[in-house]
Amino acid sequence: MHGRIRTWGPGALVLLPTVLLLGYFVYGLIAWSFNTSLTDRHTARRGPADYVGFENYVNLFGEDRFLNSLKNLGVLTVAFIVGTLIFGLLWALLLEKGVTGESIFRSIYLFPMAISMIASGVVWSWLLNPSQGEDARGLNRLFSIVGLNFLENSWWTAGSRWTTMLSIALPAIWQLSGYIMALFLAGFRGIPPELREAARVDGASEFKLYRHVLFPQLSPIALSALIILGHMSLKLFDLIYAITGPNQFRTEVPSIYMWNTLLRSDQAKAAAIAIVMLAVVAVLVIPYVAYTVRQETDE
Repeated sequence: MHGRIRTWGPGALVLLPTVLLLGYFVYGLIAWSFNTSLTDRHTARRGPADYVGFENYVNLFGEDRFLNSLKNLGVLTVAFIVGTLIFGLLWALLLEKGVTGESIFRSIYLFPMAISMIASGVVWSWLLNPSQGEDARGLNRLFSIVGLNFLENSWWTAGSRWTTMLSIALPAIWQLSGYIMALFLAGFRGIPPELREAARVDGASEFKLYRHVLFPQLSPIALSALIILGHMSLKLFDLIYAITGPNQFRTEVPSIYMWNTLLRSDQAKAAAIAIVMLAVVAVLVIPYVAYTVRQETDE
């Protein structure tokens, strides 16, 4: 017995503070939020609240505003994931082929990640200024100077839902494409050279080499990138807040709606929105975790 304690005891003591902190600040607060979402705490009043079950969730999914925020989030997520994966893979392919000054290009591509979302949002709010013509600013002004006036547009202030959310996705794509590039580049560099040589000996062209040999090797990385980007799309609160402000119905997503709801001291409704967002994250993450565990078990 004493031998077992000596074996796992020090490790358990080292992990204990982390376990306690995670238990309280993560899982404990998730439980508290879920409990609050089942109550009628819609004001800042003190004292015990009455339980109303899932009434807040039913009301939430009956609101046009919340449904609009979910649709905005869906469009933003698709645009963000597709754009980031395309640019990240493209840059990784260019660097993987070998270029002079590769370290400089890597630094340039990765630099946006060093900028906070709120700072990036402030800059992009000016770049995406909707003013056109003589009053044009930001990108519209640049288009006017280089003679591409037909590219001037109102960005997120007009047009369809896709146009609006694509404008919001653009800064996020710029900021995180370098991270995806690093993932894919590491994947390319981790492929044994013998596979490339064997494919070339068999007469495979460059296209077939990438299509049938290299890209299949990157599928686990692509899946990881997909999950990471899907999760991060739910947390673009500060970027959207900095570009459009907190009260834009056209660009409102659940996190913005939750913030506005919490400012009105509607704790139960804000907690319900938070739990819905957690459920969306779980839908993305749980299948990935199950897939990873199954792969490790098979190995």
